[in-house]
Amino acid sequence: MSKTLNTTVERKRPPPVKVLSGQLRTAENWGTADSGDGCVIRLGRGRSLPVSLVWMQGTVLEVQLDRNTVLLMDETGTFAVQGVNNIPKGKPCLSQGKYVMVMGVIQAVSPEPVIRAVKMADLSELAALHRRMWKLEVEDLQQVLA
Repeated sequence: MSKTLNTTVERKRPPPVKVLSGQLRTAENWGTADSGDGCVIRLGRGRSLPVSLVWMQGTVLEVQLDRNTVLLMDETGTFAVQGVNNIPKGKPCLSQGKYVMVMGVIQAVSPEPVIRAVKMADLSELAALHRRMWKLEVEDLQQVLA
């Protein structure tokens, strides 16, 4: 029964929102700690966007397999990703210097964003292109959603 309940809860979650770590760092929580309810990011001009499932990209700085965690860095700062040992096909992403995408549920926003990974993919082959385009992709999606 709990599996059915979890699946139902996950289905109600909106699609992932592309965000930068700096946006999460300054976000306001709307749920209780560890609830996975998410937060509200400020977009400027009085606009805001609620997020709980995020899509982020960054470079792997540190891998801590014993702690089931990797530390990533995007152009606005660092963020931690938990649950990496449980991601199917996630192992190729877990090397220092790789450029990866992560989809996951927000666990914490301050002092450093923490995401519980749902999916990871290695984008290193075209990392220069992905890095250049990432901030534009984030801004574009957020303008459409807000």
